[in-house]
Amino acid sequence: MRRAASLLVLPLILASGSALKAQSPHIGFSLNLLVPTGEFASKSYRAIDTTTGLPFIEKETYDVGLGGSFTVSFPVDRTLAIRLNLSGSAENGSNRAPGYTTINLRHSQFNLGADLQIFPQGTAFRHRGLYFVAGLSADFEQFDRSLGDLTSSYYYNDYNVDTTRKSRLGGSLGLGHSFGYDSGMRFTMEATFHKTLTGNDVNAGDPPSTDFVKLGLGVVF
Repeated sequence: MRRAASLLVLPLILASGSALKAQSPHIGFSLNLLVPTGEFASKSYRAIDTTTGLPFIEKETYDVGLGGSFTVSFPVDRTLAIRLNLSGSAENGSNRAPGYTTINLRHSQFNLGADLQIFPQGTAFRHRGLYFVAGLSADFEQFDRSLGDLTSSYYYNDYNVDTTRKSRLGGSLGLGHSFGYDSGMRFTMEATFHKTLTGNDVNAGDPPSTDFVKLGLGVVF
């Protein structure tokens, strides 16, 4: 996680310096849909039955998740803004194998990120119109496994839930659009692709990359 933190230092320093110059930082909130992709959406494992010694295939899948974001965008010129991004989300899933009891899965994460926003129409100070976004994030993740209901307080304890926690570096790339007038509240739509950049070596025992498409609908002031 030290590597993730060190890679985030530069954009955070730039953001703090820009905040001193920016006259009107833009604060935003959004609700997000997260659509898992790649091995995060579906991955098969070869396992061995401890009783019979016979191999079998287990398949893990995650459903579409929900989340939210809080952002502060600091415009530094007409086309560029630096944005701080705090977000969280959760997805439910399952591990299935023929002849075996289904294992319930849940993944949750908290993300601390720094993004660059490029407004090709020169509207960064107003946070209006089309923009492209790219950034890095420190991802604090938790993977839960249980034969019981993970939404139940009875099952969600140390005796019934197997929990793995992981801190990794993530990257995102996408585009968005702000709709509305030059002042006051504006609505935003944003689509980004997130990919895990570190700590994703499955052969070394790491969880698969948490890769997903995030679709956000929100407001910015």
